[in-house]
Amino acid sequence: MAHCENCKCNEKHDYSLLAPVLEEYAKIPGSLITILQHAQEIYGYLPTDVLWHIAEETGIKPAKVLGVATFYTQFRFKPVGKYLILLCCGTACHVNGAKKIEETICEELGIKDGDTTDDGLFSLKVVACLGCCSLSPVMMINDETYGSLTPDKVKKILKELREKSEA
Repeated sequence: MAHCENCKCNEKHDYSLLAPVLEEYAKIPGSLITILQHAQEIYGYLPTDVLWHIAEETGIKPAKVLGVATFYTQFRFKPVGKYLILLCCGTACHVNGAKKIEETICEELGIKDGDTTDDGLFSLKVVACLGCCSLSPVMMINDETYGSLTPDKVKKILKELREKSEA
């Protein structure tokens, strides 16, 4: 299958990491989402060459693989930082100051929604809801939930994570 010439899809990842997943699911109809989830766990995101490889190995057209991957917000197409910040902007969080929290994160880290810091330490993703309304405003960093946020509390959390990474 030919790859385009003007992007990074000529980059090759280690497909042997994905081989056990493809062996288990490639021939099972309706398993594309499962394969994509495993691929993202393995590589940290869904690189273009991996999407092409999945298409080749499953016999699913590349357009369909990309269509499914882009439809679901759980899938990422760029590497994320060591700390992935998911900031809730659902109704309760919005009413309780999520915009101010977003401004603080952006100011402290020098990034905006969807970006990663130059040092690869932090990525920010604003999401519709984290389901923690009683803790609003709330954010998750990797698997840790931080609630009842204030700008000062956010600055302290980010500082502690940065110091932890430098240790």
